Amino acid sequence: MCGVCGEISFDGPADSVAAQAMAEKLNDRGPDGAGVFAQGRVAFGHRRLKILDLSEASQQPMLDPELGLAIVFNGCIYNFRDLRDELVAKGYRFFSTGDTEVVLKAYHAWGPRCVERFYGMFAFAICERDSGRVVLARDRLGIKPLYFAEPRGKFRFASTLPALLAAGDIDTTIDPIGLHNYMSFHAVVPAPRTIIRGVRKLAPATILIIEPDGSRKETRYWTVQMGPRPEDRNVTESDWRQAVLDALATAVERRQVADVPTGVLLSGGLDSSLLVALLARKGQTGLKTFSVGFDAVNGIEGDEFKYSDIIAREYATDHVKIAVDASRTLEALPATIAAMAEPQMSHDAVGFYLLSQEVSKHVKVVQSGQGADEVFAGYHWYPKMMGSKDPVADYASVYFDRDHAEMRETLRSELIGEDYSRDFIADFFAGAGDVEAIDKTLLLDTQVMLVDDPVKRVDNMTMAFGLEARVPFLDHDLVELAARIPAELKVRDGGKYILKEAARKVLPRDVIDRPKGYFPVPALKHIRGPYLDFVRGVLDAPAARDRGLFNRAYVDRLLADPDGTLTPKGHSKLWQVALLECWLQSHGV
Repeated sequence: MCGVCGEISFDGPADSVAAQAMAEKLNDRGPDGAGVFAQGRVAFGHRRLKILDLSEASQQPMLDPELGLAIVFNGCIYNFRDLRDELVAKGYRFFSTGDTEVVLKAYHAWGPRCVERFYGMFAFAICERDSGRVVLARDRLGIKPLYFAEPRGKFRFASTLPALLAAGDIDTTIDPIGLHNYMSFHAVVPAPRTIIRGVRKLAPATILIIEPDGSRKETRYWTVQMGPRPEDRNVTESDWRQAVLDALATAVERRQVADVPTGVLLSGGLDSSLLVALLARKGQTGLKTFSVGFDAVNGIEGDEFKYSDIIAREYATDHVKIAVDASRTLEALPATIAAMAEPQMSHDAVGFYLLSQEVSKHVKVVQSGQGADEVFAGYHWYPKMMGSKDPVADYASVYFDRDHAEMRETLRSELIGEDYSRDFIADFFAGAGDVEAIDKTLLLDTQVMLVDDPVKRVDNMTMAFGLEARVPFLDHDLVELAARIPAELKVRDGGKYILKEAARKVLPRDVIDRPKGYFPVPALKHIRGPYLDFVRGVLDAPAARDRGLFNRAYVDRLLADPDGTLTPKGHSKLWQVALLECWLQSHGV
């Protein structure tokens, strides 16, 4: 887990100063080492977090003069040792014991499609010295980010959007389509767009090849095949339960590969509790687990310690509970927002930020339960999509934060165009094939909404403290398995039925059958007192009034009734508006 960046120039030498500026902006992602490499029309920068091979042999940018290749790599390849053995058998010699060199030599042996052999999370760039070609790639589920910009005569990339801004020469005007998506999709802006017109992001499961003359080719190397398959006709519910448990156990075990201490973020919910239970079954003892809780507001509980305590006792973990009072949450908001690669409105971002701050004092790697709700249909809108005859309209009604009519009330008139977000859903569903509405919905949420909401949030907040988060529920074998399971076995009884039934072999009933919980930060759902003062200060700032993204009458209406303006997903519309404006101010946009 690191930070990567670079520049490719098409009309002269690459700017190593720009690469250095971007790398410095990535300091938090990699506090253990730094490097910049520039040769001809390519410059790479890197910040390193030491997880595998703690020696300097795995320092980056990594060069292999014999093969004529250079790489900057972010992430972890969990099966790197098996791949290394395969490469050694082919005659390759290694000078390090980590996974970065394995990626480099795998590329040389098998070309860009080497990514299909990787189990893991990754974003990397490889430069071929002799051809001048640069190849960038991102993992299947988009766990590791990769942004890019195209100033005149150049191509720049980085692990975060603010890192690209640090190099300058970026069009920072607001992208109207990205803005429409942000205000519709709970802050998600699907790739390749971002909220900023001059910055794009590489889509998950994508290889981008850039030739010296600037020509390029994009290839999508993986997608999820959602829906039942003919060969699974005779698979029973019992078979599916066992298959899920086995696949998740393998995914959890894969993610224990590290040369540093590891732990688990334990909310006490089904997903994180399963990770702990499966590690315990593999013989893990003294596992470090971490939970966070907040003050209650308006009758909404802010912690789930009673459930995490059950699991900690059951499996004798070394458990740390972090209680956060309201004043500390407020104090952490500016830094939390500054740590976002893109604006993320979910209330729990500050929770993950404060949790990561504490966890990073104990371990450098944690496993987390993100992704289970999308992969196994745990959210409240999935039952409503079962049997839908108009999936676009039905999805919009249960998921969109506001419809296009309200968007006209919300945004300055010059920023309003077509109903871009509804059009995106219509196009995605049309391209999803001849499957049921629920399977189209699960495909969308797995390949789009998951990537740029919970996955990105966890990456940003953990990396703010040099902490690597690994997500077993996004192991691509497990995702492919879950996609084949009949939707009714996932959606039944309020969602995640098959996962809950599989969990009964390893978890206490109290944890499985508890009401569904989230990672609550009540003070950002019901905004009042000093939080309302914070929001008002952001929206009344000269920068906000000069920018004028939002109609003032709409803003004033939200400020007058912050409790009564929640999205269909139960989040604050006022916070959504204020968060975007605060993020823009934080990064000088």
